[in-house]
Amino acid sequence: MQSKFRLTRSEDFKRVRRIGKSYAHPLVVLVVQASETSTHVRVGVIAGKTTGTAIHRNRAKRLLREALRPYLTSFTFGWDMILIARPPLVTATLEDTRAALDNLFRRAQILPADES
Repeated sequence: MQSKFRLTRSEDFKRVRRIGKSYAHPLVVLVVQASETSTHVRVGVIAGKTTGTAIHRNRAKRLLREALRPYLTSFTFGWDMILIARPPLVTATLEDTRAALDNLFRRAQILPADES
């Protein structure tokens, strides 16, 4: 994922977690907030120790980034979002992960009208 699409600063993560609205799915949690400074989407991916070993956490993050890739250019407004991996994500397929993200984006109503 290109650096312009990444949420990197600790303050940004804390702001999105504190102010943003969260949407849960069995595989992943989405926390989203409208961006104050950016016109494109910025995403942070988190996999905590409850997800599993370092190998499992890294796989979960790679899976989320790859599933998110088709959506990055389709958002019409700037959003800051955090994707938090849940333990079942480790055994999920790419299609399952894309379906989960699609479900979350529709519930959060952040996709453009022609996408939703």
